[in-house]
Amino acid sequence: MTILVGYATAHGSTRSIAERIGTLLAERGFQVDVRSMAEVEDAGAYEAFVLGSAIHDRAWLPEAVDFLERERDTLAGRPVWLFSVGMPAALRGPWRNFGAKEKGLVQDELQELVTARDHRLFSGVFRREHTSLVGHLLFRAMGSRYGDYRDWARIDAWASTIEPRPGLRERSRPGTRPVRPAGDRPQRPITRR
Repeated sequence: MTILVGYATAHGSTRSIAERIGTLLAERGFQVDVRSMAEVEDAGAYEAFVLGSAIHDRAWLPEAVDFLERERDTLAGRPVWLFSVGMPAALRGPWRNFGAKEKGLVQDELQELVTARDHRLFSGVFRREHTSLVGHLLFRAMGSRYGDYRDWARIDAWASTIEPRPGLRERSRPGTRPVRPAGDRPQRPITRR
């Protein structure tokens, strides 16, 4: 089974989470292709999808939404898992509950585009250079802190629940490298060996 772990990233957090999920799926014996959704030319070449995007202004990035709209028919007939990467762990005090609301808003929008088996909101890396001066002032006024908030144990636990074919595990073939990082090869349909 070939799984696309597709991502849309602004500063790299979503890509790093997608790469981690791809590695974990490959370790379980699945053939995995980790790449930007903007680079995918033939979604029909994949049998399952794990798709993630950074959240900006309480929405997935435009290239991720474009992929969901463009590939709606393909995604409708295959297993799909979604993840979003925002900054809920960076929020403090009364703003802390905003993360749960953000997940609900994003999830409602995504449900209009695709039926997913699950959707999770993870925190990413948020640095001063990721925001404007006004954004920085608001962020600091809210008592929030910059930092790397990726919770790898939580991400790993979620990735372990992804099972495109319940009860069926594929086996890795010796000498193969199932994870193909984006940019290492030209886009082509994936075939099983």
